[in-house]
Amino acid sequence: MLKFVKGNLENIEGVEIYPLISLLIFFIFFVVLFWWVYTAKTTHIEEVSNIPLNDDTITPNQTTL
Repeated sequence: MLKFVKGNLENIEGVEIYPLISLLIFFIFFVVLFWWVYTAKTTHIEEVSNIPLNDDTITPNQTTL
């Protein structure tokens, strides 16, 4: 199976750049995500974490007990 994939990829010019680009995108995404989590304000994190607990709306499909 690998020889079929390798054979097709050898015929494409510049194919060696695609794994580097995908690794770079992956790395940058997680670095930015880590930076956002590290610099996020505690009040914002607490507010967002309490959203499910503060939801007092009742949708038509829910019944009260």
